[in-house]
Amino acid sequence: MKQIYDIAIFGSGFAGSLMAMIAKRQGHSVVLLERGKHPRMMIGESSTPLANLLLDQLAASYDLPAIAPLSKWGSWQRAFPQLACGLKRGFTFYHHTLGLPDSPDPEHLRQLLVAASPRDEIADTHWYRADFDWLLVQQAQALGVDYIDEARIDHFSEGEDGVTFDIAREQETYRLQARFAIDATGPRGFLHRALRLSEVPMPEYPATQALYCHFSGVSLPSTPSNRGGEAPPYPAEQAAVHHLFEGGWIWVLRFNNGITSAGVAAKGETAIRFRLSEGEPAWRRLLDSIPALREQFTTAHATLPFTWVPRLSFLSGRVSGRRWAMLPSAAGFIDPLLSTGFPLTLLGVSRLATILGGAWDSASFQSELQTYSAQTTDELLATSRLLAALYANMGNFRVFKAIALMYFTAATYSETARRLGKQSLAPSFLLHDHPHFGPACKEILAQALHLKSQQDSILLLQDIQQAIEPFDVAGLSTPCKEGWYPAKAEDLLQSAAKVNSTRREIEEMLQTCRFYDNEPQ
Repeated sequence: MKQIYDIAIFGSGFAGSLMAMIAKRQGHSVVLLERGKHPRMMIGESSTPLANLLLDQLAASYDLPAIAPLSKWGSWQRAFPQLACGLKRGFTFYHHTLGLPDSPDPEHLRQLLVAASPRDEIADTHWYRADFDWLLVQQAQALGVDYIDEARIDHFSEGEDGVTFDIAREQETYRLQARFAIDATGPRGFLHRALRLSEVPMPEYPATQALYCHFSGVSLPSTPSNRGGEAPPYPAEQAAVHHLFEGGWIWVLRFNNGITSAGVAAKGETAIRFRLSEGEPAWRRLLDSIPALREQFTTAHATLPFTWVPRLSFLSGRVSGRRWAMLPSAAGFIDPLLSTGFPLTLLGVSRLATILGGAWDSASFQSELQTYSAQTTDELLATSRLLAALYANMGNFRVFKAIALMYFTAATYSETARRLGKQSLAPSFLLHDHPHFGPACKEILAQALHLKSQQDSILLLQDIQQAIEPFDVAGLSTPCKEGWYPAKAEDLLQSAAKVNSTRREIEEMLQTCRFYDNEPQ
């Protein structure tokens, strides 16, 4: 093992290992450091179309053929059938009133199903992180990345030419140096602690807690009934399933190894009411207040100890320095709601990879790092504004759905623009710096925090409709489809002009991404 490296990466979750592989492909010497040992459980398991597209593009750009199959369910199953994951066809939301059984909902007014793909072959996945992260570590080692696990790191210091730190492992201590350090250790992680950085508040964001675990024996609920002969756009539980209630929400993610990931994120008063700090008893109290979920978990057993997070959201006061940078996953975290963490992190990996590949040893390196830092912070704050508005309206499901559709509008527009090679149309997460969508979205989300009447809600719904229509390429602003939104080629074809394209360009894109089910594998 070397004593001096170009790049030291702290944290061997998927982002740290992917960053290590990319840096190695760029010709850098890389050491990847891990405090623990694989395999291990990690929170953050549900991918999205934009995240998988970014993963696919990174694999292609940096010659990582073993990573590319992980971007879709079908190719994953062929390349790595032994690797546990979950089939994710979309985002499913159910609204509940705590303490009351769900009443019949023939019009599906308390449901929202947004398809992320038209079929299983090109569907997204839930990443069983114990398997997924370990695979990426092994791939990094195969490329020549030095990997050190069970490493306790002390005495980190930054100098003009790089960083220096001591590692204690197996009763040995030795010193390493690197010209640049990347933190991929997660919120309140290594560099945040080592450099004693400040934590900054997110304006208007509520204090939240989380409690989560993995379970076996979770049963499937009954499928939503057809509406006027219309079938749901996908099997409702093959999704990131969100169970909403006033003050919080529960996620349920199914893997194909018999394990289900489930947990709750809740505002302070709700967390205190259920005493989330008590772990499993709190989980049982919560299930007792939602009969439909209690029935699903009647025969369930926790396979791991419950994890309680007393402070869920986090934003570091600094994202980069002269000789270091944090990935977005270390710079901040908001909430698992809407699975925003993966695309945020992969956008950061892509941007930092561009800097390491193009500005290394150049005069522009520091200025590009500063731009990266500002982009990372801005996108985390934009995400916090979105999720704060959603938390404020968990008891007002009609408004919640409309705000969620703003997110899906921005996400599908960004994904489509990238697939068309028109990334300049959507360079930022949630289109937050778009000259039209960005300001409109920011104003709407601010208003959504303080709705005082039904008339306020109606006016807000109208504003949302007007804001998303020019960017809606997935039929999300079509009133007749309220509640269920399938992935349809015709919606994209009719929206070609919105992404500065022709129908033929959209058709070619659909063929390339294998949208249709009549193409050979």
